[in-house]
Amino acid sequence: MRTVRAVRKVWAVIRREYLERVRTKAFLFSTFGVPLLFVLALGLPLYLAAREEQRERRIAVIDRTGMLYEGVRERLAAGGYQVERVDPAQPAAENAQIRRVLKEELEGYLVLDSATLAEGRARYRGGSMPGELRKLAIRQAVLAAALEQRLKESAVGGEPGLREFLGGGSLEVDVLGGEAGLDARPGPFATGFVASFLLYFLILFHAVSVMRAVLEEKTGRIVEVVISALRPAELMLGKVVGVGAVGLTQLAVWIAFGLILALWGAPALVASLPELAREIELEGLVPSAGLLALMLALFLLGYFLYAALYAAIGAMCSSEQEAQQAQTPVVMLLVAPLMLLAYVLEHPATTWAVVLSIVPFFAPVLLMARAAGGAAQPWEIAAALVLLVAAVGGVTWVAGRVYRVGILMQGKRPTLPELWRWVREA
Repeated sequence: MRTVRAVRKVWAVIRREYLERVRTKAFLFSTFGVPLLFVLALGLPLYLAAREEQRERRIAVIDRTGMLYEGVRERLAAGGYQVERVDPAQPAAENAQIRRVLKEELEGYLVLDSATLAEGRARYRGGSMPGELRKLAIRQAVLAAALEQRLKESAVGGEPGLREFLGGGSLEVDVLGGEAGLDARPGPFATGFVASFLLYFLILFHAVSVMRAVLEEKTGRIVEVVISALRPAELMLGKVVGVGAVGLTQLAVWIAFGLILALWGAPALVASLPELAREIELEGLVPSAGLLALMLALFLLGYFLYAALYAAIGAMCSSEQEAQQAQTPVVMLLVAPLMLLAYVLEHPATTWAVVLSIVPFFAPVLLMARAAGGAAQPWEIAAALVLLVAAVGGVTWVAGRVYRVGILMQGKRPTLPELWRWVREA
């Protein structure tokens, strides 16, 4: 019966903390407004550029060499262009194309001559300045066609695989001495960075919210009334879980936004701008179910680890200024892995990267980065999660004892010997 009453009390605290936060304008803006602003800031310029790129894709080619047209046409057609050939022997061939461009019958025309074969230089004239992606696509098509023609005329011209060679080739990667990681696909650099930074931000933001909630009730003398109805451990648990549920809601919404962008936004963008097809690997943009599960586990464990520390800080301080000073060592524990993130992303399989990603206080940020790139071995993930669970248990036990004594204390912030005495005597 006592357990049932305790659960009801904790649930009441959880419900209050959750509803009090999700109904605020700040939560609604940060959860829904920030992703929308990000999408608009990133997507609107690309959308406008795509509309401009789709407006007209008809290009005429005047090939004075007589050898480059087919190669250029194939490559431009693969990028969504409509290419037509103009006989350079026609009188005033260029003047005719200028008139067509001015009448908006063509986007522009391309002139290939001896300089194209010798140096890869070509001349394009259009009704408007082409975008950077369009200029890059045209230049690459001309350069690849010219290089192919020159190689055909040389001793290697008959070798098979020339087209694949000019297309950039491929790199097959095999990992020796171990199994594939959580996600065997080599995820992009940006995926690991974004996921790790997202976990860092959510853990820090909501853990600090726990500290502020504790501090507000303590400085407002509200906690003295609340403690008369439930034990300090129940109050601390309710606050930590309630604020954590808010963070979990926010994480779920942001992941949903990310999946929508990856599943529908990126393919639509590539369809509008075929030039991006070579730069964007759509398969790598969609995280696997295992990666999402790991991200959820790292958020929950990382949040509970740091929320317990921040709850203890809020309980042992009597003002916002004291709390700001006291939280500095804890903030450094979160900032340190963020500073190491670039190194771990660049060298995910080194001994240092493996060791740092298993350390409980660093694991939420660094292990996520390595797993997103497919470099984390199953045993490393298991070891990191087990150590995180143990760390959460140990830190929560210590923080609970500090919270039990400090929540009713007023005055000067306790010293380290006094904190140790609280832990022993609580």
